[in-house]
Amino acid sequence: MSDLLSLQHVSKRFGGLLAVDDLSLDVGEGEIHALIGPNGAGKSTIINTITGIYRAGSGSIRFRGNDIGGRDPADISRQGIARTFQTIRVWKGMTLLENVMVGFQSTTSSGFLDALLLTPRHFRDEARTRTVAKECLALVGLGDQMARLAGALSYGQQRLLELARALATQPSLLLLDEPAAGMNPQETGFLSELFLTINRSGVTLLIVEHNMNLIMQLANRITVVNFGRRIADGAPEEIRANSEVIAAYLGGDEGGTTEN
Repeated sequence: MSDLLSLQHVSKRFGGLLAVDDLSLDVGEGEIHALIGPNGAGKSTIINTITGIYRAGSGSIRFRGNDIGGRDPADISRQGIARTFQTIRVWKGMTLLENVMVGFQSTTSSGFLDALLLTPRHFRDEARTRTVAKECLALVGLGDQMARLAGALSYGQQRLLELARALATQPSLLLLDEPAAGMNPQETGFLSELFLTINRSGVTLLIVEHNMNLIMQLANRITVVNFGRRIADGAPEEIRANSEVIAAYLGGDEGGTTEN
């Protein structure tokens, strides 16, 4: 399995706080890779650095062999990387279909002038955008609610909407930051099956999550971080038996969804 994403000796500092400390992480193409650790371990900072929200202080980030360190988030998205956020970000005054269509706009070839002049390219892109958006909503189980306003959805449904919007960019790598946070067991079970379906379609997943049952069921490989440093990396059965991981995370408080 070749590496799709590779972080080598990445560090990120906020003033006197070293949030990510000399981290190396490889995500193989086609796998479901989990990134776990206690609150404050630096997981969300790692995701934000990969996606260009933060710039690494040192080290390299490569996607498909190309250096993406320092690129802006829109450019990184166009490379084939999509993400969801720990805190839900949906446009509550727009319909579900409109929310997902907005997410797809970055992949279209038409621009402002096409929309202004109503060119054939504009209409082709709009039709394609609408089709892809409907497919993504159907995939996450919201296909029959596409005309509803996003603000009328439950918390769990809004998480699914955000996932549909990320999928609309047709990524090869999907980064998921606490996707099961706040979901009940039934919703989490649906999410687990959905992630397997997405992965089987050819999308590589990197998941930050505190729900260890979900992670142990899904992940091919798990990387554990604590205080910004990698303390373990391996298959689920290896991580489960690792004494340092048990001390730092598995044996401690697994709750909470605060920024980490």
